[in-house]
Formats: sequence, C-alpha cells, structure tokens
Amino acid sequence: MSVTDGFDPDGVKCVVWDLDGTLWDEIAVESATDDLPTPRPAALAAIDALAARGVLSSIASRSAPSVLDRLDAVPEVRARFLAPQVSWQDKSESLRRIAKDLGIAVDALVLVDDSPYERAEVGALLPGVRTLTPEDVPALLAAFEGREVTAESRERVHRYRTEETRRAEGERFEGSREEFLRWCDMRLTVGAATAEEIPRALELAARTHRLNSSGLTPDRLRELASADGHELYTARMTDRFGTYGIIGAALVDRAHRTDRATPATWSVPLLALSCRVAGRGAAAAFLFRLMERAREAGAEEFRVTLRPTDANLEMRILLRQAGLRRTDDIATVTGTAPAADSAVLGRTLEGDLPGPPGWLHVSDREDAEA
Repeated sequence: MSVTDGFDPDGVKCVVWDLDGTLWDEIAVESATDDLPTPRPAALAAIDALAARGVLSSIASRSAPSVLDRLDAVPEVRARFLAPQVSWQDKSESLRRIAKDLGIAVDALVLVDDSPYERAEVGALLPGVRTLTPEDVPALLAAFEGREVTAESRERVHRYRTEETRRAEGERFEGSREEFLRWCDMRLTVGAATAEEIPRALELAARTHRLNSSGLTPDRLRELASADGHELYTARMTDRFGTYGIIGAALVDRAHRTDRATPATWSVPLLALSCRVAGRGAAAAFLFRLMERAREAGAEEFRVTLRPTDANLEMRILLRQAGLRRTDDIATVTGTAPAADSAVLGRTLEGDLPGPPGWLHVSDREDAEA
C-alpha cells in the first residue's frame, strides 16, 4: 500500500522538513565547526519541485535555536523555507506555530521526519497531519504529477515571502492595526473571470477551506460556470508591497426567476477566498461588491450556498454579519433543493448594504483598467 493512498494533493499547502537525518545526514549541534551539514541534493530538489507546484516548505526541528541562526548564514538554503521552527519544543507545537504564521490550517501540513517517535507524537496530537519518512518523498512528489499548475501556484512561494515582509513591517509599525492597513494602501478589484483566470478559480475551490462557503468541487464549478445564466467572478488584490494575485472566486447564478411574482435573485453556489487575505477585510469587500452588482443588475434577493464545516467558521460569521439568514423556500425560487449537508442563506437587497472596511479601496476591474 502506498503512503499516499487516500492522499489529496489539493489539501497540501506546506511540507515541513526535519533537519538532522532528513534534510541532511549529520546532527548539526554535534558539528565540530559552525558549518552546517551539507543538505541532501535529493531533498533540495524535492523542495524546489514542490515550490514549482505552489507548495511551501518549512522546518520543524527539535534542536538548539542557534542552528537556525547558522542556517540564516546560508541564504541559498534558508530562502527555501518559510516560518521555520528550531527549538526544543514538541514537534506538534512547532507545526501549530508554522500553520499560524502562514495563516493556513494545521491539516494543510505534511511532515517529513526520519524519527518514528516524532512522527508518532505528531500523529497522536495532530491526527490531520500526514507524516512521512524521507524515503516516502518520491511518492509524495508523484502524487502531484499531472496536476495543473497555475501562474498563481508558481508565484505562491514568492508571495508568502512578501507576506513575511508585510508581517515584519506590521510589527515595526508605530500605530494601530487599522492605521497599518491604511498605510498598506490595499486595493481590491472585482470582475468577470477571463479564460486565463478560470484555472486559478478552480484551484481556489479545491484548496481553500477557511474562507470557502460550499466546498464545490472544481469539476462541478467548471460545469456550472459554463451553464446558461451563470457567471464566474474573480477578485485581485494589491498593496504597497506588491500583488496578491487572484485571491477570490465567486460563481453567480442569475437564472432564478420563473415568473414576475418571483423576486429576481442572484444566487452564489460558491464563494471562496485565499487564506492569505484573512483578517484584511478582502472577503467582506468581495461579498459586498457582489451584492452591489446584483442590485445594480436589478436583483432583489441575494443568496449564498453554505456547507458548514469545522474549518469555515470565519466564512459563516462573515455571511451572518452581511445580514444573510437561512432561507427555507429556496426550492421554490431555484427549482432545486440544496444538498443535505448544505443550507442557503439569503437577504433582500433593499435599503442600505454593508460597505467594505475603510482601509480597503474597492473597484470594478473594468473601471480600474480604464
């Protein structure tokens, strides 16, 4: 049986590497000099191959923190790793910190470690984390073969490095969090997805969990996006540090009016955003701009399909704050009922609509490109 049986590559956002016996052969703290052991060429090649597919790499090593200082002196190796953890703390705690620093779910991590004890400790305390031996790495890479790689994926490691710069600037900034966000000059543009953007929208549907309303599969999203009355929207974001790229996707169904007695409705079977923009108001701004566009198009009702999960509490709170509440008459509006594990939340578009946070500039892409 393969170690990747039942393995979903779309769910992996970061591979975390042990150092001694995994990234290199020797034990770094036992070195007679300040020179680090030489990394295994196969391990570095695997890290680079994963990065080319948009998978991040980090470090979790139970060793002296000075080892990380020594690693900083080897930039060609250090640059491959984000949010590294080198200390004597439990490896499960290191993984929690890595996930927090990267803004991803712990279950989106994979640990590569030569120690059966460390793999068992992580497996017991973080059962959602897949643990592998160094010998399993070729099978891990093979699991990604044949999968579409978007331009966004190829830039992901670079964008997370930019995020480290943002975080460092935020820690140095002398002012409130809101003042820092204003200083960042964040700009969100919303528009209909182009053909080149569709692969990224499918990727968001597959890979996002915290800010994903329904978990619609990429195949189903592609099918619905090409159906009459449906349109796929994307959101892009930039700030003074650079571009975040495409950070949001929403499928809109405008075919829900069977007669004049039925309110014109925009229904959103999927709203998905990258976890990289969590906490910056982008999800709310995207949702609110869709609601405005719906009203401008003559819709009177706005609805979102929600499939509650352990991961998407943040999305559920956002929908509630936007005034959406469970709608029981969805079958009379759409002609179909939601899946058994899903609900449809809706609200009227009359009166005042919520607006984006004051630090975020929002525009339609057509306007921004004019």
